[in-house]
Amino acid sequence: MPAVADTVIAPPDLAPGCAQAGPHPLGGSDDVIIDRGAPLVLGPELTIAYAAVAHEALLTALAAADGDLLLDLGQVSDFDSSGVQLLLSARLSLQARGDALRLVAASPAVRDALLTFGLAELLAPARAD
Repeated sequence: MPAVADTVIAPPDLAPGCAQAGPHPLGGSDDVIIDRGAPLVLGPELTIAYAAVAHEALLTALAAADGDLLLDLGQVSDFDSSGVQLLLSARLSLQARGDALRLVAASPAVRDALLTFGLAELLAPARAD
């Protein structure tokens, strides 16, 4: 896992101002790219098969975050109870230090799962800073 820096330059196929974690859809690296204050982009799967990768990405992002953690789940195509568990764990860790988990985007798969599990409050719009 690469060291967390204040800003790490993202690969060219990643939108500026975002961070990415997980298996790259084009077969790239599993490294976590952190840009402090930018949303962490997770996906395309948040399932049991990728839980370990997502867990490591969230741990790295939690350590790097100075305040709330922004997540972009807009490109997640597969989302199961493992993904829900990861979000709840991250939320608890953040709440323990007085910060919040903020979803800046959620795909239909994520929205459906969170609503099914009674977690609509996670879908509240991210507040403006």
